[in-house]
Amino acid sequence: MNHITAFFLLSLVVGCSAFAAKKPTNFVFFLVDDMGWADIGANGSTFHETPNIDKLAATGMKFTNGYAACPVCSPTRASIMTGRHPVRVDITDWIPGQSNNNRNKLLHPQDRNNLAHEEVTIAEELKGHGYQTFFAGKWHLGSEGHWPEDQGFDVNVGGHHRGSPPGGYYAPWSNPALKAKKPGEYLTERLTEESIQFIEKRNSKKPFLLYLSYYNIHTPIQPYKKRIDHYKEKAEKTFEGATPSRQEHEGNTRMRQDNAALASMVAAVDDSVGALLDKLDELKIADDTVVIFFSDNGGLSTLRGPGPGCNSPLRAGKGWLYEGGVREPTIIRAPGVTKPGSSSDEPVVSMDFFPTMLHLAGLPLKPKLHADGRSLMPELKGGAGKSRPLYWHYPHYHGSTWKPGASIRDGDWKLIAFYHYDTVELYNLAKDPSEKKDLSKSNPQKTKELQGKLVAWQKRMKAKMPVPNPNYDPQAPAKKRKPKKK
Repeated sequence: MNHITAFFLLSLVVGCSAFAAKKPTNFVFFLVDDMGWADIGANGSTFHETPNIDKLAATGMKFTNGYAACPVCSPTRASIMTGRHPVRVDITDWIPGQSNNNRNKLLHPQDRNNLAHEEVTIAEELKGHGYQTFFAGKWHLGSEGHWPEDQGFDVNVGGHHRGSPPGGYYAPWSNPALKAKKPGEYLTERLTEESIQFIEKRNSKKPFLLYLSYYNIHTPIQPYKKRIDHYKEKAEKTFEGATPSRQEHEGNTRMRQDNAALASMVAAVDDSVGALLDKLDELKIADDTVVIFFSDNGGLSTLRGPGPGCNSPLRAGKGWLYEGGVREPTIIRAPGVTKPGSSSDEPVVSMDFFPTMLHLAGLPLKPKLHADGRSLMPELKGGAGKSRPLYWHYPHYHGSTWKPGASIRDGDWKLIAFYHYDTVELYNLAKDPSEKKDLSKSNPQKTKELQGKLVAWQKRMKAKMPVPNPNYDPQAPAKKRKPKKK
């Protein structure tokens, strides 16, 4: 054996040993319901206290421009699962959404009331590569037969068709996929316990995906009993006078973060995040586990009367295509990839999680599947990925008083088209993140450019558009909701 051959064999052995020693990547995905960008301390909240979420940001990367694909839940959830835009999967409203009504000027389009079995979810893709897959919490992507266990998850704890917790947050509840163990049991604590048990009892020789999808902080706003007294006292000491609000078209937006009950529900999420992260440390698997933290849409701040939350300095909230409705708290901790305490200002969107997880797992990307997302590996390593416009299509009426519309963000520029009002608004987010100054009249060239891009995208995607209501009568009585097509 000559020296060259010996060196080659030694290199091969060392390389194979290193490859064999590399542990597969686990994933813990925290998805909060209705949490606004400003609801965590890491993004500037002083009333809410989120030490565990803030610690996650300090040990990973925070995305300052992380976006949900839609200002309501089901479409964003579908986009995370598939890496595909809500328009592409034909879920553009919460399920089942509002029925058309003659009081509305426009007829909004009908979309699916479940995630089609033909769609390939991130759970199915990872499971096909030997992953154990666990889901706990809110699903809201279809009735029985379209639950998490039908979409790639080995275990489903509490995921079913409803978007809010049936029976509330305290047992006895009426969740068809999760029976309470004892009276007065708190839902978030139970989901956390089940998640921890999964980690403890998992097959340690196989990687896992744990997807904890909180019902918090969705309505009903029910105080977390262990934390409510603290926030009541804090609110009494901190604030004077009535909570300020601001008119938003036909609605009103809460302008101060001072809701003790909501703050206690945020604290319940933070406690849960802390418990899961501590368990990863205890089991010495934190270095092998990517943790993602995200929300499905903005906080509920805008209603006919102000909502319970506040997204200030961002405008409006859940249901709206202003920043308060779509910009989310977004954190990714990828050991060995992300620099602790780092941040990225690059605009990213919920479709990006699917290819990013594949990339981090060392698996091949499948752009035909995650057609509308791209891997965030460049950002996670401290760089910038390929820039692209981001599009939102929300052609529905919503209880937040939102009317059908769509929007585009291209660089620092954002345009919102309001179909009900037949108007457009233009903002420069770099100079005006609160979207206070509409530049559509003073910059007609940029307005026309972005309108053209938005319309071209909608045509390319075959987006369903609202149409005039021939029976429009603003005084007409409300109709009962009718089921959507399957």
